[in-house]
Amino acid sequence: MGVVGQGRAAQVRRVGAPQPAADPGIIAARKPPAPGPSEAPASGTRLPKNPLSPKKLLLSKWTAVAPQQREKHFVVIRVVEPEPPALRTRQVELQAVHSGRAFLLPWRALTDASQWRQGWV
Repeated sequence: MGVVGQGRAAQVRRVGAPQPAADPGIIAARKPPAPGPSEAPASGTRLPKNPLSPKKLLLSKWTAVAPQQREKHFVVIRVVEPEPPALRTRQVELQAVHSGRAFLLPWRALTDASQWRQGWV
């Protein structure tokens, strides 16, 4: 039972060992990294909207792009349901993590990426 080649020991790669060079065709097919929040869009372009569903807003975390009174991070503590359930949800209640202050906001205002970012950034 002869083994052709260098054997099993040569096939096992050590952790931290240098990896072989990647195929250049694969590298060219990769997407460029997404621009970070600190990178401003070119003039005349609009920021993308944050995709949202009012059903999934409860306990979601948000970061204000322009913090006021040291309030930057917020949590949705309540989704205000309309009186007749047939109507659509219009408002959410946000609570500032730093001060605990709570306020009502139309939930569609959270889709404006120039004012709000999803998560705690």
